Amino acid sequence: MQWYNEPAQWTALGDQLTVMAEPQTDFWRKTRHAFIKDDGHFYFQEVDGDFLCTVVVRGAYANLYDQAGLMVRVDASTWLKCGIEFVDGVQYASAVVTRDYSDWSVAPLPGQPNALWLRVSRIGSAVEVAYSLDGTGYTLLRQAYLSDQPMFQVGPMCAAPTGEGLSVTFEGFSVEAAPEDT
Repeated sequence: MQWYNEPAQWTALGDQLTVMAEPQTDFWRKTRHAFIKDDGHFYFQEVDGDFLCTVVVRGAYANLYDQAGLMVRVDASTWLKCGIEFVDGVQYASAVVTRDYSDWSVAPLPGQPNALWLRVSRIGSAVEVAYSLDGTGYTLLRQAYLSDQPMFQVGPMCAAPTGEGLSVTFEGFSVEAAPEDT
């Protein structure tokens, strides 16, 4: 695996990745705020074809737009990020699909969970995002067109757009061939 925007502080041990997202980092393109940010942290591997990606994420969310989860990326203008995003004191399951312009979907999470399980699948040009509070029952958050490109970069991502940084732990990151019934 390799970094896109490697943070100054991070460790990888076994199946656990701990990251301190640097302040004023984000992934966003144009919509509403008319700016482009591509300096969040993304630890990825390249994946060819259809896949199913999973991870458990835990973070010390405290500042507006603190975020951590998974990213699927073709290039700077074509990507998906999903996970938890902290908005006005509430953790949301969040998905941003970007095809030159970013869009944003959110669903409030009950009770500020300590962990969120994420599952992203790619079938052809489509991606699907689901989340779980217990690692067993998953809720569909988003299905979207992303790209016909054969190769995607896939892995954990985090950013701290407004605060002094964000401490995040990712566990059990895996990528496998997508099951036929996904």
